[in-house]
Amino acid sequence: MDERPAASVWAVTTLEPPPTPNPDSAAVEHGEVLVCVDPRTGATTARIPVDGPEEVARSIAAARDAARSWAAATPRDRSRYLLRVRDRILERAEQLVETICAATGKQPAEAATTELMAVVETIGFYAEHAERWLRDQPVHPGSLLHKRAWKRYEPLGVVGVISPWNYPFTLAMTPVVTALAAGNTVVLKPSDVTATVGEEVRALFDDDEWPGLVRVVQGGAATGDALVRGGVDKIAFTGSARTGRLVMAAAAERLTPVLLELGGKDPMIVRADADLDRATRGAVWGSMQNSGQTCMSVERVYVDASVHDEFVERVVRQVEQIRQDDSGSGDIGSMTFPPQVEVVERHVADAVAKGARVLVGGGRLDRPGYWFAPTVLVDVDHTMDVMREETFGPVLPIMRTTSDEEAVALANDSRYGLNSSVWSADEDRAAELAARIEAGNVCINDCIVSYAVTGLPFGGVKESGIGRVHGAEGLREFTQVKSIMATRFRAPREPWWFPVPARLADLSIRTLRLRFGSTWRRRLGR
Repeated sequence: MDERPAASVWAVTTLEPPPTPNPDSAAVEHGEVLVCVDPRTGATTARIPVDGPEEVARSIAAARDAARSWAAATPRDRSRYLLRVRDRILERAEQLVETICAATGKQPAEAATTELMAVVETIGFYAEHAERWLRDQPVHPGSLLHKRAWKRYEPLGVVGVISPWNYPFTLAMTPVVTALAAGNTVVLKPSDVTATVGEEVRALFDDDEWPGLVRVVQGGAATGDALVRGGVDKIAFTGSARTGRLVMAAAAERLTPVLLELGGKDPMIVRADADLDRATRGAVWGSMQNSGQTCMSVERVYVDASVHDEFVERVVRQVEQIRQDDSGSGDIGSMTFPPQVEVVERHVADAVAKGARVLVGGGRLDRPGYWFAPTVLVDVDHTMDVMREETFGPVLPIMRTTSDEEAVALANDSRYGLNSSVWSADEDRAAELAARIEAGNVCINDCIVSYAVTGLPFGGVKESGIGRVHGAEGLREFTQVKSIMATRFRAPREPWWFPVPARLADLSIRTLRLRFGSTWRRRLGR
């Protein structure tokens, strides 16, 4: 899930000057105020003050003060607090959905499921499991049998979170909640495009019980730059690979560790024996959900030649039936950010210029706001941007393949490796293909749902990111591991201490041969 490069995208100002604001963008900096716009209509919805470097520094300092007592709280106490935050989300659900829709152009059903449901499940998941996963873990001491050893997971301190505009609630709250469950405090910079959702997050954590656990700073390039360089103990960034490199470079100045959840160009492989009804419905939903503005979206489809034509025919019929409106009861809404609409237009135009055919859609809708018609492309190949660069819009390019081997090779022919899917009636064969796909996540006969399973670690390989969210792995991303050793029983002296015994070398060699030599292993049947 990703924030695309755009006119007001966060950039490290000393490495790349901030772009000139686009007056048509969903949120642009005018002096010291963010102007937020409803992408469905183009109407202004809010003006939010920008936090400069001084305000960011004060927020980090306040979070640092709060971190001492929060780190000392037990995992159970932290879980109780997070469950109370979940209660607030449920109490304010209608208001949150309305704010999310007005900021992103989503349909209410999308906001309720992919935003609210994902967050409340994440809170419940870590409330249940964090105590066990943060418990000290015993480690076998190897040859040092008179010793005992264990791993201890400790909070980092203050975590800086920079979240994107496409899922402004989920992708802000997931790292915030996880960092809190691990015992850290947080400074959050939401996307300037969806700053109103950031204000809702601020309100959820505004209480007297644990003040200062989550601080929210608003703004664009300078605000993000100040947060990354401000001395936090880790940065969790969700966005484009281009901006992720800048974040990583800036964080490297202080050797601040980073968690990067970046873009994807996610392939879908359809074998000849696939259930075409399910596969086509999955392809349409997986590519068009949230108007395609999902890093896990189906961005390219490879279909066995024997079923290609029927697959395409079914897809076109279903895409033509998609309800795209702002009534609140449609299937998809508008796109969120004007520069992203321009990226989609550019990819479609490039594909057509190189020989692709548009079977449905292909351009903007003639109406106020940022609307792009659901689009299906065929006769595509890997010379086209739509098959190589992240489109991040409601576009489904479909390519014919002649074998499983060709489909896997094409799926792996990408600098990205986030999500993917394989569709086949033979699940054993599908699992074999899944194992060969270079991606952090693979679904079989389904798509883009793995993020919904909080127990599964989520993240990418190659240029799709570093680290994981969700699962035990995601929780421990926000800890530092301390190794501890102690004496199990006391010997008169350690055998290798000075003065070194005269025959220690001979004794050590005999011991090694006894324990690890092949002759001894054979005798033991190992």
